[in-house]
Amino acid sequence: MPDPSYTFVVEHLDPELGPWSALEYKTIAKESKQNGCRFILSSLPQSLLESQGIQDLQNVGAEARSDSVETYFASKKEKICLLDPAAQQELDPSDADVFDVFLFGGILGDDPPRDRTSELRKKGFTGRRLGPKQMTTDTAVRVTRMVILEQIPLDKIPYSDYPELRLDEHETTEMPFRYVTDQSGNPIMPEGMIDLIKADADKAFDSLEFADEVEGLENLKVDRP
Repeated sequence: MPDPSYTFVVEHLDPELGPWSALEYKTIAKESKQNGCRFILSSLPQSLLESQGIQDLQNVGAEARSDSVETYFASKKEKICLLDPAAQQELDPSDADVFDVFLFGGILGDDPPRDRTSELRKKGFTGRRLGPKQMTTDTAVRVTRMVILEQIPLDKIPYSDYPELRLDEHETTEMPFRYVTDQSGNPIMPEGMIDLIKADADKAFDSLEFADEVEGLENLKVDRP
């Protein structure tokens, strides 16, 4: 069993910290701390670095920085593995002896994927792939940790692809990502994520209703004298 002294780095590639990312990063921070690993959130704008959201992440174990990984780990670039959907080689348990730092480009969970990782790929890091399916950022870190720390091959990890979530007794929504499942076979998601999904769905429904109303007004014929 390898020594769990690894570092997981997310280069935050957005000027803001959205609620989805905040929940995912909080999960990564907690799980990294539980497993004796570091979690660094880097390339943060100064305004974001001083925000309450980032302070909350630091309170649960995240390290926050404004500089980029190639700056603060300049002396160990060969020990950094970029988790890259375009990499030719998949992550393997043997990579635990090759790399110390595992680098992720946030936000990985775009749908459709926008290849945000390309910004890091240009910097020449060694890449590894986590399989063919798009994952959320916390799932990608979780899978990497299972392969590296627990020595579980990618194809032996239990997954749920595009799970359908029930929002209420009438509505369901399909999540366009691959998740790791728990012992009951349910997709592992950050605490509070389902409530956030429901809230977003309600907003979308309200917007749809409003759009229908506007369309109805536009089509309304008014008799003028």
